Amino acid sequence: MRVLVTGGAGFIGSHYVRTLAGGGYPALAGARVTVLDALTYAGNPANLEPVAGAHDFVHGDICDAALLAEVVPGHDLVVNFAAESHVDRSIAGAADFVRTNVLGTQTLMQACLDAGTPRVVQVSTDEVYGSVETGSWAEDAPLRPRSPYSAAKAGGDLIAQAYAVTHGLPVSITRCGNNYGPYQYPEKVIPLFVTNLLQGRKVPLYGDGGNVRDWIHVDDHCRGIQLVAERGAPGEVYHIAGTAELTNAELTARLLAELGAGWDMVERVPDRKGHDRRYSLDDRRLRAMGYAPAVGFDEGLAATVRWYADNPSWWKHLKDAR
Repeated sequence: MRVLVTGGAGFIGSHYVRTLAGGGYPALAGARVTVLDALTYAGNPANLEPVAGAHDFVHGDICDAALLAEVVPGHDLVVNFAAESHVDRSIAGAADFVRTNVLGTQTLMQACLDAGTPRVVQVSTDEVYGSVETGSWAEDAPLRPRSPYSAAKAGGDLIAQAYAVTHGLPVSITRCGNNYGPYQYPEKVIPLFVTNLLQGRKVPLYGDGGNVRDWIHVDDHCRGIQLVAERGAPGEVYHIAGTAELTNAELTARLLAELGAGWDMVERVPDRKGHDRRYSLDDRRLRAMGYAPAVGFDEGLAATVRWYADNPSWWKHLKDAR
């Protein structure tokens, strides 16, 4: 069994690789793992150091069709984590997001089709649906992305589905909420707030703090992805929901409590352009396949805070470089 993980040096992709290489997915026991990553600012070889020697690494871009024609053949499973993923950066400049998330996905899907890859998983986000005031999105909800990032991810998803319908490519799509856990680049809200507080710096809270997000530990997310890799139907979408739906203000309060800080460490900043108010996923389809989250939010958040406190050598230079 050979597995190709694109974007495998990033936060979520590297967690999947570390778990796979550590025997955490019985269906992939003994699998040979190839990681393909362009090592842009959020791709970090240090994320793979715990499994050094247990994977083959290829430094490359999923937009490079010639490279993919060399790398993809012979793999039994391809899981695509490669993406530009930060909304604020997409607002500042959308070109890289369209290139990687749309063209990159198309280039990868074509390479998998040409190679006859038996199984492909496209990893996506709940943000493709836009914002929902009440209830939760089902997998057939219309796509109404509101940021350049989410629009580019929606474009990639539609490309993947088109390859499933038009060409019969055995690709399934997963969509999840906001991830958290160790090794997350410190521009995202939880590692940003935690590391700021550890450094005695204030944390920036957007607008009124009332935007609602569904939080999922990266380990639960990756277990859901693996279940879809094993049992998902081609062309279908599967939601992987989290364990805590919180406003950003509620999340901030949890982090302040974990770090022993007060609200004087919070700086209110102007709201993000086009800021989605609420995300929520209905994941009954995946739960019917046997999935259930295993990491409670309180437990997972405390462990995540401890990891950043114990590993300043991993994140301090990343913040200095921003």
